[in-house]
Amino acid sequence: MPSSTSPDQGDDLEACVLRFSDLDLKDTSLINPSSSIKAELDVSTKKKYSFAKKKAFALFVKTKELPAPPSEYKEKWWKCCQQLFTDQTSIHRHVATQHADEIYRETASVLKQLTVTSSTSKTLKSADKRNPFKEDLTHNHEVSAWLPDTSCFSPDELLSGHSNGEGEVLLYYCYCDLEDPDWICAWQTTLCQHLHLTGKVRIATEGINGTVGGSKLATRLYVEVMLSCPLFKDYLCKDDFKTSKGGACCFPELRVGVFAEIVPMGISPSRISYKKPGIHLSPGEFHKEVEKFLSQENQEESDTILLDCRNFYESKIGRFQGCLAPDIRKFSYFPSYVDENLELFKEKRVLMYCTGGVRCERGSAYLKAKGVCKEVFQLKGGIHKYLEEFPDGFYKGKLFVFDERYALSFNSDIVSECSYCGAPWDQYKLCSTPQCRQLVLTCPACQGQGFTACCVTCQDKGSRQAASPAQSSFKEECECTARRLRAPRELLQQGRLPASPGPRPGHDEDGPCLHERPHLPFPNPSQS
Repeated sequence: MPSSTSPDQGDDLEACVLRFSDLDLKDTSLINPSSSIKAELDVSTKKKYSFAKKKAFALFVKTKELPAPPSEYKEKWWKCCQQLFTDQTSIHRHVATQHADEIYRETASVLKQLTVTSSTSKTLKSADKRNPFKEDLTHNHEVSAWLPDTSCFSPDELLSGHSNGEGEVLLYYCYCDLEDPDWICAWQTTLCQHLHLTGKVRIATEGINGTVGGSKLATRLYVEVMLSCPLFKDYLCKDDFKTSKGGACCFPELRVGVFAEIVPMGISPSRISYKKPGIHLSPGEFHKEVEKFLSQENQEESDTILLDCRNFYESKIGRFQGCLAPDIRKFSYFPSYVDENLELFKEKRVLMYCTGGVRCERGSAYLKAKGVCKEVFQLKGGIHKYLEEFPDGFYKGKLFVFDERYALSFNSDIVSECSYCGAPWDQYKLCSTPQCRQLVLTCPACQGQGFTACCVTCQDKGSRQAASPAQSSFKEECECTARRLRAPRELLQQGRLPASPGPRPGHDEDGPCLHERPHLPFPNPSQS
């Protein structure tokens, strides 16, 4: 409590009127008439109050738990006021509406305990650098206790720009050891729902990787929570969150899951760890390295390789000048690509980059583990951060993103073509055959002529399905995807590096087949 509160007044916190929008003082009998204390609490004390109320609520709900029948999928039910509640939302709603007085009294009790122990907590913090709530965070399964207080905001504020793209999209990742990813999954799900965020979040024992969209208020609150969370606060900083214009409308839904890896490289983190990555270069440092590389008269004989470790449909619409862009369809094919082309990287300085940096963390670790490179560097923050600083730098074209926007534009360069007529074009469309999971570059003129599929086979499938709607047993992958090699081998001529990305023999000539629907395969929430 504020310093103006005397010790005896501090012993009777029920006598204080705590002026917050989420505290309803309907029961005037709780107020001691002899006390006129009306405290405008500072930020630190307000946080204590918010924590106390959430803890009181969680403890009250905990007392109402009872085991669910063995036949039920859920582990627990709740019983209160002679009513049975089978889901957490309903019991929370009941407690909030019917037991406000009990929650108020319990909140005051918890706040009193925090006040009494405030003097000793400073000593504990100096003796133990760890956050005192960390153990509670990882073991307290009442995730509602770790949500931001949104009671002072109206629903309209949290939903502002929710459907018109005037909100914001966050892209971030954090590599750190997590002991209880299942709990974090439940917490992240509740947190995003609480803030009306959509998107995709991957959680593993090696960390968290996500891209979420919502109102600017919601994303700001999300960042604040992540930066204050004891599990991430020592690893994340505000600059780790890449932002772009968008919102909840950029994702069809919210999907949060626990996986073996936070980005699917297909190799266990116990074998290739994020703890042994390449050397991080800031956007400015990376820019200078690329400038030096491009200034060389013969780049093909250089000791440096500028390596794009994204998928081919990403590098097709935007890439660094002079880069080597592997013709791979998934990041899980990247290790096979490295293995097939080890001779290519022998005694080379490798400058790696990807969308937001997460793929480079373990991609560079894999390349380093092979022991053939002279040095391995990676662009910190990825292309996203580079373009924020150098929108007209050495990266040309659009930045592909895994959501309904498909791409972000930082400059006016167009480096790709319509797959049918060859006109400059870089706006992806989904293949018109429903069963196909590819993207296609087809300009408006070609679309008007009916060229809307990724290949002739899919165009034919779509025509046959339109004629016979009952026939829907088409193969999910189109033939151009089937012809694409998993890990192509680069053609080396007299020890020289291959030229910039282009068609490769035996492939679809970078033809109309492009990419699987970004929001369908859940294992790719944020391949940044």
